[in-house]
Amino acid sequence: MKKILLLTWIICIPAFSQETTPLPSQEGAGVGLPLSLQDCRHLALENNEKVKTADNAVEKAKLDRQIAFAQYLPKVDGSFTMLHMQDQDLLEIGDVVGVTLQTRGTFLAGINITQPIYVGGKLTAANRLARIGQAVSEEQQRKIRMQIIADVDNAYYTLVSVRSKVQMLEAYARQMQGLYDKVQLAVDVQMATENDLLRVSTKQNEVDYQLQKARNGEQLCGLALANLIGTDFEQTIIPTDTVFNSQFTIHNSQLSDLSEEFSSRPDLILLQQQVRASEVLVKKERSNYLPTVALVGSYTYHDNLKLAGELNLPTGTTLGYNHTFSGGCPYALLSLKLPVFHWGAELKKVKKAKLNLSDSRLQLQQLERSMRVEVRRAVQNVTDGQRMVETATVGRQQADENLRVMRQKYDNQLCTMTDLLDAQSQWQQAHSNLIEAQTQLKIYETEYLRVTGRLE
Repeated sequence: MKKILLLTWIICIPAFSQETTPLPSQEGAGVGLPLSLQDCRHLALENNEKVKTADNAVEKAKLDRQIAFAQYLPKVDGSFTMLHMQDQDLLEIGDVVGVTLQTRGTFLAGINITQPIYVGGKLTAANRLARIGQAVSEEQQRKIRMQIIADVDNAYYTLVSVRSKVQMLEAYARQMQGLYDKVQLAVDVQMATENDLLRVSTKQNEVDYQLQKARNGEQLCGLALANLIGTDFEQTIIPTDTVFNSQFTIHNSQLSDLSEEFSSRPDLILLQQQVRASEVLVKKERSNYLPTVALVGSYTYHDNLKLAGELNLPTGTTLGYNHTFSGGCPYALLSLKLPVFHWGAELKKVKKAKLNLSDSRLQLQQLERSMRVEVRRAVQNVTDGQRMVETATVGRQQADENLRVMRQKYDNQLCTMTDLLDAQSQWQQAHSNLIEAQTQLKIYETEYLRVTGRLE
């Protein structure tokens, strides 16, 4: 809105109306790039860094959901251990003396399978939070896309408005040149004074000055739009959607197609998801003082563990003894963990989570009220904008007729130069008002679609 008012202040000037020979336009100074509004939206969504970041956030949320679901599945872990140390002398074992434990190259290899059976609802809560996280990232992505589209629409229709005023000022320049030529002929035949010619020349200079300012404003608006859609600044953007057709209609002061429903607005859905997440977090904190049950299966294989010594025979002789231990050992384990006493810490965590849930619900209520007011204001703006366009259209028609009458009177010497210039100024102001009203209406319509969550 501030941009529109600023541009209006820059280019809103008195101008004049009279059909004459066209003057050369400066529009073709650069390479033109014709773009429709949909083209600009597509380019902005394709090139904007915030949109790309939001897309990455959605992909990460999908991965988080897959990771959370994997917690339901059994975990398989493998292990391998090798031991190499000096021989260890042991005590005598029965008839075996000088026993030595040899662990050079001893290894153990195993595989473990762990299947959680019940963990107090933590896995369910984690999966629900992951689903909520994905929904939040998708709504955040939609919110960013809608804001980008709203910014593009604003810049696009502002550029259309400024280009329309530039064309209007170029028409004024042509009209003032024709009026100057006409007055010059009248001065030559002594039917007009030099003062009339000087007044027309002064108006010409004023129009040329304001036209240059308007062209500068057009270039700035084009740069702003090019920055949003990511195109080359050296290319002049030529808007192709220059017809201001309203998307909504008003019949007998009653709104048509302007619903105040905003349930699909991303901001509202984001806060609703926050409330759901707070509810899940309460259950997750409550699960901390519930029992957990898990089933573990394992198989371990060992080899190259040696025991060496001398064996005393009944005959009184000794015999060298060497034995290698190897083999596998499977086992199953059922684990049960039950919290008993943690000084009330887990209960306090539940109470804190419930307070967070209450805060989320209060924020949701407050946001719904403020959104209801915002949507009502947006509907009113569209309604007022349509009536302003209707009023400006009538004003332009009246200004056209007034200028036609004043031209005839001036040609018949029934009015003064001042009367004709005033009529031309009124004509310019009426056309300027219509352009501004049409532009503001399109911006109001885009804002209405954004605040109701229907822009895309």
